[in-house]
Amino acid sequence: MVTGDNKITAMAIAKECNIINANTGIDNDSVLEGPEFYDRMGGLYCKTCKKDSPCDCPPDKVNEGVRNASAFKQIWKTLRVLARSRPEDKYLLVTGLKELGDLVAVTGDGTNDAPALKKADVGFAMGITGTDVAKHAADIIVMDDNFASIVKACMWGRNIYDNIRKFLQFQLTVNIVALVTAFVGSVILKESPLEPIQLLWINLIMDSLASLALATEPPKEELLDRPPYRRDEYIISRKMVKHLLGMSVYQIIVVYAIVFGGENFFPEPDQKWKFDRPDSKYVYPGRLYDWDQSPLYIKYYKEVGPSRHLTNVFNCFTVM
Repeated sequence: MVTGDNKITAMAIAKECNIINANTGIDNDSVLEGPEFYDRMGGLYCKTCKKDSPCDCPPDKVNEGVRNASAFKQIWKTLRVLARSRPEDKYLLVTGLKELGDLVAVTGDGTNDAPALKKADVGFAMGITGTDVAKHAADIIVMDDNFASIVKACMWGRNIYDNIRKFLQFQLTVNIVALVTAFVGSVILKESPLEPIQLLWINLIMDSLASLALATEPPKEELLDRPPYRRDEYIISRKMVKHLLGMSVYQIIVVYAIVFGGENFFPEPDQKWKFDRPDSKYVYPGRLYDWDQSPLYIKYYKEVGPSRHLTNVFNCFTVM
């Protein structure tokens, strides 16, 4: 808790909020005043020009850091309350935490909170009591000034991001399988096992039903149990790539097992039809042929049409 109140008032409020309790304890470094904290940290400096911050470097070249980084690493683990804090104290605290690689969220309502709100990864400003300066510096405005709304905002934000990841994983898996199936089928069978109208139907399922299902999925309390994603983490994680490849390989194996061996799984009603042409060097799985006679009474194979099991390729792919 970072506040402008004096030390005694800040400690009383922290105990009410359970920020300080019997488990955390109260020692010399758990409750500090802003000026004392700033002096012990040595203030801020620019890593580019090695001068005290603010410096004369261009804005895109400024790289701020805590001058006494070792002292900050020692204090930040036990620090619970920062009383009588000034804008520069709050700004230094946020800068030090980000320098350690932490993701920092700050909430405030006054003009003196604006630098910390701007510096933080996520800034929450109060919509009713907050000043215009704080609102402009923040990323999110809490309309009802209720701290519980911050928890809801985090939960909904994580839920939306996770749903986007789920949708991407689903879409990419289906696209990989559809593309491989169409390509391999075109090379080996001279035509795709999935007809264009079937691919359009699968695309309708992917875009409409999947997005509707994921868009209406409500957030769960368990979302707050895990740590936030790293700042440098990609939207498609390694775990997602493993699932993508695993599910794609599984579906491709099932699809082509049906394509090339479907006559053994899904027999045709009329067994006299053949699945290939012995008199031809090309064999087309998924096509039915029957004997016919030419006007010269020479028997030859005549194509009857597509076999039933190619329909089951589409059905099984849709279910998977």
